[in-house]
Amino acid sequence: VQLQACGGGLVQAGGSLGLSCAASGRTNSRSSMAWFRQAPGKEREFVAAIRIGTGPTYYADSVKGRFTISMDNTKTTAFLQMNSLKPGDTAAYYCAAANSIITSQIRSSESYPYWGQGTLVTVSS
Repeated sequence: VQLQACGGGLVQAGGSLGLSCAASGRTNSRSSMAWFRQAPGKEREFVAAIRIGTGPTYYADSVKGRFTISMDNTKTTAFLQMNSLKPGDTAAYYCAAANSIITSQIRSSESYPYWGQGTLVTVSS
């Protein structure tokens, strides 16, 4: 599975930005897709995840109510809509995919074997 993320950029605080992550290769084997982020000098952290097909979504407390993860109808592209952005959201955002993952581990980066390249999101104050 190959993942291609895009959509990052510079936005003012309070603004919105959308990210997309297109999957190719053996996409039928995926069960979940997720977004993680990593700010300079910090560890990579979970942002949001979605079960492909069944649709349950999971969010980090820091983004709940502001970010929305979704899939397109072909189930090959994941989206992350980010609203009410804050300077603290500034980070490189990475999409990830997994073939099989239990719910208790869906927020762990170690559960995802497939990763896209990061796309930078910068929120100015």
